[in-house]
Amino acid sequence: MRILMIAINDPAGTAIEFTKAINAYTEHSCRLITKEIRYNFMFEKDLHLPWLDEAGWAEVEELLRTSDVFHFHMTADEDIELGPFRPRDFMKGKIIVHHHHGHPDFRGNPEKYRQKYKERGRRNLLVSTPDLLKLLPEATWQPNLVPVNNPLYTPLENKPEEPIIICHSPTRKDLKNTEEFILATKELMIISSIPVEMRIIENTPHKECLRLKRESHILFDHLQGYYGISSLEGLSQGLTVIANLDDWNKSHIREYFETDALPWIDCKPENICNILLNTTNAYKKMKRYSESRKFMSEIWNEKKVINILFQTIGEKN
Repeated sequence: MRILMIAINDPAGTAIEFTKAINAYTEHSCRLITKEIRYNFMFEKDLHLPWLDEAGWAEVEELLRTSDVFHFHMTADEDIELGPFRPRDFMKGKIIVHHHHGHPDFRGNPEKYRQKYKERGRRNLLVSTPDLLKLLPEATWQPNLVPVNNPLYTPLENKPEEPIIICHSPTRKDLKNTEEFILATKELMIISSIPVEMRIIENTPHKECLRLKRESHILFDHLQGYYGISSLEGLSQGLTVIANLDDWNKSHIREYFETDALPWIDCKPENICNILLNTTNAYKKMKRYSESRKFMSEIWNEKKVINILFQTIGEKN
């Protein structure tokens, strides 16, 4: 199959990872069209409309005409304007996929999307984290991919033992418990007998963000009940990752990956400082957490995870 992914912007760089994995690990081919850059993280691009020349626009038209699958990310659909083109004008014979990543409009008004998909007969629906199944129960959970063999996603060997660096990379502080993290870490720095450094990574190109994370020892994701792509990056790098996963998310992860051994360190808002203190002490004693890396490379394996997309398409068409 020839798959064309279409997004306004690439959510956390996930769409380009799907594109690369499909091309690397399957017999199918995939291209990605994006319209905008948000947050300026400089994720890798394929066909980014503002950068195209005349030949690039001709390629966009050819892909719209010849692709077998239109795979829409976030809030994009067949009415998205791609310069002079709209996917709606190329829909005949296409398989349509809608893939949600937690856009605020989707979280705030999921019924709008459920009704739209019902009216248009859309059945290939994906969500990027299990919590979104509560908003779109007709969908299938498609875990995000992490290129674990990319050097930036591998553990940094022989990193200094001190200070223990605790990092946090919020895109939006209001959604990532950043204020609570800062207060708890400042308290930790006072009471801990081990040198601790707080590293907050903001407004940073993605490759630099990964480099700074890789130098760290512990990653604080957030406490919203689910995990972020930051969690998966940190786990792949062998970091100790702290998050508050609720029972719903845990059960779906355990069921899909057929394992009870989840690598996240559980944390509730009321005990951040204690968890940070215990985790810091444990890290110093154990030097590193190999379970994190093993989980991503052996269990959350991108070759296995990418198959969900094709199972969904195959089963529902």
